[in-house]
Amino acid sequence: MTDRPTRLVVDCSLPEGHPDKVQIIPLTDEEIAEREAQAAQAAIEQAEREAAEAAKASAKTAAMSKLEKLGLTQDEISAILG
Repeated sequence: MTDRPTRLVVDCSLPEGHPDKVQIIPLTDEEIAEREAQAAQAAIEQAEREAAEAAKASAKTAAMSKLEKLGLTQDEISAILG
């Protein structure tokens, strides 16, 4: 058996038990390259989302610190932030 990725094709127009109803087909080189490109893009997008979340958390912490320096209590800050 090979380590080449495969896809599962189910032909719903064929009756149960038909030998061609379910087929396991090896991916072509182009399909493998496309999957790898999609995985790389997904990793980039995930990193961007994580960076945006970290920046938002950092901005929130900085804002809370500034509010404390203005003399607001934690209860007042919590009330403002909801």
